Amino acid sequence: MSAMHVESSTSARTRMKELLDTAQRGHVATVTRDGVQVALVDVVRMQHFLASIISSRAEVVQEGAGWSVFIPGLPVAADGATFDGALGEMVDALREYAEDWQERLSAAPNHRDNWGLVQLISLSTDEQLRDWLVGVSR
Repeated sequence: MSAMHVESSTSARTRMKELLDTAQRGHVATVTRDGVQVALVDVVRMQHFLASIISSRAEVVQEGAGWSVFIPGLPVAADGATFDGALGEMVDALREYAEDWQERLSAAPNHRDNWGLVQLISLSTDEQLRDWLVGVSR
């Protein structure tokens, strides 16, 4: 079986196993409800894809006895006594941003295009986010 397109949420409920199996294989799996088509995507594939196309652009600066991390264009920054400490704080700051985006920022003109970044943050482990921040790909 290749792609699977289901035309209603009722049909999707009865064919959920097939839809999930299709998505897990990396094939196209969609559900249409009220004229809106939604794709089901395996999380591992989605996280890997997003990490490969979204550059973190993170800048790390040693300041005095500590380190600072920020991403130009995002209201997210963190400080730490060590490089690793600053990265850990940045992961926490990114998670807070993703929560804020989902609660209220998604409709703000200067934040709404950060959908992919929020998906990446939400689908990544702390280790994956650290790797993404410093440009390590796996």
